[in-house]
Amino acid sequence: MPLTELLISGANASVVVFVVSSTLSVGLGLTVPQILAPLRNGRLVVLSLLANFVLPPIAAISLARLLGLDEPLAIGLLLVAVAGGAPFLLKLADMAHANMPFAVGLMVVLMVVTVGYMPIVLPLLLAGVSVNPANIARSLILLMLIPLAVGLAVRASHPPGAARVRPAVALVSSISMIFVVVLTTAGHFGSMMSILGSFGILAALMFVAICFGIGWVLGGPDAGTRGVLSLGTAQRNTAAALVVAGQNFSDAKVVVTITVVMIVSFLVLMPLARVLSGRHQPADVPERAAAGR
Repeated sequence: MPLTELLISGANASVVVFVVSSTLSVGLGLTVPQILAPLRNGRLVVLSLLANFVLPPIAAISLARLLGLDEPLAIGLLLVAVAGGAPFLLKLADMAHANMPFAVGLMVVLMVVTVGYMPIVLPLLLAGVSVNPANIARSLILLMLIPLAVGLAVRASHPPGAARVRPAVALVSSISMIFVVVLTTAGHFGSMMSILGSFGILAALMFVAICFGIGWVLGGPDAGTRGVLSLGTAQRNTAAALVVAGQNFSDAKVVVTITVVMIVSFLVLMPLARVLSGRHQPADVPERAAAGR
C-alpha cells in the first residue's frame, strides 16, 4: 500500500476512535438535565441555528465569487457550509474551558438539523444534487449519539464508576486527536498543494475565520456560550459533507476542498481554543465543575 493511502487509512481509523472516545468521555461527565438546560434558552438556540445554517452558506457563496473559485472548489466550500454538528467541537470546547453542557446540546441539535437540512437546501443551491439523509444519519448515530447515550447512562446509573473510567477515555480521545491532525495533514498534503494556486486554501482560511466571527457575535454576553458557538460554527461537519460529495461529484477537487477546510479548521481552531481558555471569568468554573471536570 502506498504511503499516502496508508496515512489516510490511519487518519480515518483515528477519526473513528477520536469521535467515539470524545462523545463517550463527555457523556460520562454530564447528566441529561445539564445538557438540556442551555437549550431552554430559545433565543440562543435560534441564534445558533442562524449562525450555523444560514450565514455560513452565504459566506461560502460570497467567498467563491470574490475569489473567483473554480466550480469544484466552490461546491466543496458550500457543502461544508451547510453541514453543522462536528464532533471535534467537544474537544475544542474542553480545550477552551467553555460551557460543556451547551457544547454537547448544541452538537446534538446541529447534527439532527443537518440530517434534515442538507437534503432540502442543497438541491436548491446545486442543480442535480440528491442527498440521502439515511447515509448521513447512520454515521452520526453510530459514532456520536450512541457513545454519548452510553456515557450518559453509565453516569446516571453509577457515577463513581463513570468518574473512574472517564480519565482513561479522555486520554484516548486526546491521543487519537493528535493522530487525526498529524495523519490527516500528512496524508492529504499533496492534495492541498494541488489547489495551492487556486485560492482554495485562502478561501478555507477566510471561511473558518468568518464562521468563527459569526459565532462570536451571535454567542451572547456569556463567555462560555460565546466560545462554544464561535468554535462550533467554525468547525464544520466535514464527515456529512464528504458523504454528499461522494454520492454526487466525480471531480476530486470537491473532496479535496472539504479536506482542506477540515485541516485548516484543526490548525486554526486548536490554538484559538487555547486562547479562549484564558479569557473565561471565574463564573465559568462552577459550570465546569458540574460537568464532572
